[in-house]
Amino acid sequence: MAECSVKAEILDEAAITRAITRISFEIIERNKGAEDLCIIGLFSRGAVLAKRISAKIAANEGREIPTGLLDITPYRDDERRGVGGETQIDFDITDKRVVIIDDVLFTGRTARAAIDGLLSRGRPKMIQLAALVDRGHRELPIRADYIGKNLPTSSGEKVKVMFKETDGCDKVVIVNG
Repeated sequence: MAECSVKAEILDEAAITRAITRISFEIIERNKGAEDLCIIGLFSRGAVLAKRISAKIAANEGREIPTGLLDITPYRDDERRGVGGETQIDFDITDKRVVIIDDVLFTGRTARAAIDGLLSRGRPKMIQLAALVDRGHRELPIRADYIGKNLPTSSGEKVKVMFKETDGCDKVVIVNG
């Protein structure tokens, strides 16, 4: 990404780490621990975020958290094709408390597709949603249960989340659309 297109840096590496820590503790608190909890990350950056949140919860709870990755492309209601990957959910989600993890919550259509994708695999006890950034502009009645940063944006702006694993650095920026 050309530096000239960056309008503003919203979160740096330290702020992302704090947000992940806060979201992890909120998930533990709201669910009264990690019993019957599983984490599902949405490709591509939601998958990275899910792995980090799962590791933080596991470290605090002293137990591994079943963590999967979901490609929502087959469940989308539009023609858009995302940067997917192969869905990797090798555990049963029936009667589990599932937390969907995405990097940015925008219109709500990705979250809706994720819910459809999960329901095609079983019937969870509960589905919750976590996002590193909530930028508003909802088209569907969907809200996140856990949010790293609320970020009001104009519809012409784009929020770009970058992680070391995919981009070589951790930061969130606004770029001109």
